[in-house]
Amino acid sequence: MKLEQMTIKELLDTSHTIAERLFDGHVYPWEVLPDIRAFIEEMGPLLPESEYKKIGKNIWIHKTAKVAPTIAMGGPMIICSKAEVRQSAFLRGGVIIGEGAVIGNSCELKNAIIFDGAQVPHFNYVGDSILGYKAHMGAGAVTSNVKSDKSLVKVHAENGDVTTGFKKFGAILGDKVEVGCNSVLNPGTVVGRNSNIYPLSSVRGCVPADSIYKNQTEIIIKEEREPEDAEQELVKGGLKVVK
Repeated sequence: MKLEQMTIKELLDTSHTIAERLFDGHVYPWEVLPDIRAFIEEMGPLLPESEYKKIGKNIWIHKTAKVAPTIAMGGPMIICSKAEVRQSAFLRGGVIIGEGAVIGNSCELKNAIIFDGAQVPHFNYVGDSILGYKAHMGAGAVTSNVKSDKSLVKVHAENGDVTTGFKKFGAILGDKVEVGCNSVLNPGTVVGRNSNIYPLSSVRGCVPADSIYKNQTEIIIKEEREPEDAEQELVKGGLKVVK
């Protein structure tokens, strides 16, 4: 995956997030990570009081969102319309949860943008990351956001590494990415639109759009075919196409 394939335009449809304006003036999506908290603090007071309920100092929750009483949360944070936050979720602040998004039981989030329709449904950790429109993380899948040696995170593109300057940076998932159960997305992982990650994967570097990640040395580009054939082939590989 080349660097020019990792731009905001190539990975994300920003019309599917209340944070669309945050991406203005940036080229790569990870560039906005340090500004999420300040953006929420600025935007929160502008949200209509007829639609959003303010909790404490800097948490805004849409009145149509379903939020379990057993969650723990800290600001700043925005939870958008028709989102669902299930039992025992831990939202540590700097979090934007998009319209219709799902944050499931025992999940932990911090400094993250979850686009509309994205799902983080079971025992997931998402930190210093961005999940695109209708992206989905299988049960137990996590983003690892700090390198073991605590050095600055690099994005490994085909045409050279990019030093982000961040000690903490998890992953960028493009629109409609599917991450298999119990996978680990290592620091600085970027996954292109419409790609699938096999369960139990340890993903390093970048995965091209429209591909199937089986392991580090086996990444298959999806072929164009009739929908019925595509579903049959993916089911054989342990994946299921959701229509």
